[in-house]
Amino acid sequence: MFQVRAGRKLQLPFGSLSSYRQRMAASISDTNNSRRRGRPAVNATQIALRLPPADLAALDRWISEQPEELTRPEAIRRILRANLPID
Repeated sequence: MFQVRAGRKLQLPFGSLSSYRQRMAASISDTNNSRRRGRPAVNATQIALRLPPADLAALDRWISEQPEELTRPEAIRRILRANLPID
């Protein structure tokens, strides 16, 4: 381990920099895998919806009346499917 004090330069043994570059190049090249980070892609379009307090209360009331626990987005999807001709 090397100690560095303020105002002084770090002196590495000869050849340290070249081996460092080789190790870093190898570790960086290993990150090119085909897996993507984050949520998986879905075939859907995101929409933003603003509801007045009365409509939101009605939605929450409808959700509480359902036999299973639903999130607001899932509840809105079910209401749409029940009331619109969706294939």
